[in-house]
Amino acid sequence: MENQKTKRIRGVILTAVGLKRLQAAIELAEIQENNGERFTQEKLSERMKVSTKTISRLWSLTTGLDQRTLKFCFSAFNLDLRKEDYTCSDKSGEFYRSLDYIHLLDKEDVNIYSSQHHVVETERRQIQNSTKDCSIYQSLATVLKYPSGPVPLDSIYYIPRPPIEELAYREITQPGCVIRIKAPKEMGKTSLMFRILARSKALGYRIVSLNFNQVDVAILSNLDRFLRWLCKSVSVQLKLEPKLDEYWDQETGSKVSCSLYFKNYLLKSVDTPVVLALNELNQVFEYSELAQEFIPLLRSWHEEAQQEEIWQKLRLVMTYSTEFYIPLNLCQSPCNVGLPLQLPEFTHSQIEELAKRHGLSWQQSKETEQLMAMVGGHPALVRIAFYYLCRQEISLSQLLQQAATEVGIYRTHLRRLLVMLQENPYLAEAFAALVSSERSIYLESMIAHQLESMGLVKFQTDGGISISRELYRIYFSKHLSNGRLRVIHSSNSRHKTFTSSLI
Repeated sequence: MENQKTKRIRGVILTAVGLKRLQAAIELAEIQENNGERFTQEKLSERMKVSTKTISRLWSLTTGLDQRTLKFCFSAFNLDLRKEDYTCSDKSGEFYRSLDYIHLLDKEDVNIYSSQHHVVETERRQIQNSTKDCSIYQSLATVLKYPSGPVPLDSIYYIPRPPIEELAYREITQPGCVIRIKAPKEMGKTSLMFRILARSKALGYRIVSLNFNQVDVAILSNLDRFLRWLCKSVSVQLKLEPKLDEYWDQETGSKVSCSLYFKNYLLKSVDTPVVLALNELNQVFEYSELAQEFIPLLRSWHEEAQQEEIWQKLRLVMTYSTEFYIPLNLCQSPCNVGLPLQLPEFTHSQIEELAKRHGLSWQQSKETEQLMAMVGGHPALVRIAFYYLCRQEISLSQLLQQAATEVGIYRTHLRRLLVMLQENPYLAEAFAALVSSERSIYLESMIAHQLESMGLVKFQTDGGISISRELYRIYFSKHLSNGRLRVIHSSNSRHKTFTSSLI
């Protein structure tokens, strides 16, 4: 009887479906009633008519509650409690519920924006429980996907980098805003953009997302064709009939025609703000004639929003890789207006958190320091390491030993950077000087900034630069050791000043 009573007290727990439904409702209420700010535990406690301790148990997905309490929590946000929202808190099924939750999170067709903080805490606890058993750990690895491309909206493997996300969420509510997300490749630009668009959709905004990697070369090579493609693509995504010929006028030119089409047709046809996401804008930079016309056009729309209400409906979100040098007059481009978001690398604590979500217990060990000593906090490189470690295909010591070789897990990443240096001999020569130096050095400003934009170097407080991660020093010391260098020693014995013979 006592065992049965204990089981009744433990009651039921939320399923992944129930968690998603409840947190989506909470998110919507936060947007509608609290200006998008998250409800505190005390506010939720007052609204749900349960204690803050009960709310913590609710999010855990491991501690049982009674059905009546769940009904209070759901009804507080106008939800009916359904059978699929909860399950019995039976330990024998704990792991299978955890796997079911991971499978649900990996689906890319989920369109509801969920509260990242609660999902993170839920999954962290589930993984901690799962890793207590080796067979469970191995089964967890079977559902892990190779980290390639942007992190899906509801993935547990997205690590927020405060205050980046909150800054973006606030900015997107500003009329006529421009948000610029820039970073080297594989730093998480598109993943962040997805989350900005999800927040925008939750606010009731119309979303238009364009990826310039999908545009034909023939279109990028011609301004008129490109602007017509832009207008038609936006029309289609807004579910409006394309009416290009009614607004296009050869005498006024393509840019004026495009602007009038946006102003007098697209923006007038919708009642809510339109978020126009331009992903991989760096593809435009490769076509100098197009870039010198299109980039200033975007800036002009932003400036128009300062005086014309119709243009305030347009919110721009742009992502571009910093590897590409922008040969434009910055005072004519939108690359110096709006909110700039430059994605930083992961911190030590963020890597430890990501390790937890992969089922790795690194809190009391030196594994985090060892991995960071090789790859720093580079998001993609860290996640790739966790993928192989979680699948137990390789130990951390083996991974680090092979990291900078042609058989290592980073060979594709390293080869891409090597090709970029080979295509720019003056950069390769400059970087070779840094590789061969044990101390930071001084480089000509433009070269230093281009190497930094590739993620290869980082600036020191004294103005010198150093290699950004040991992985690059080891790998490129084998490939760039024959570069022709001319090094000038500075009066400060700790540094060197480099001048390339090709400049």
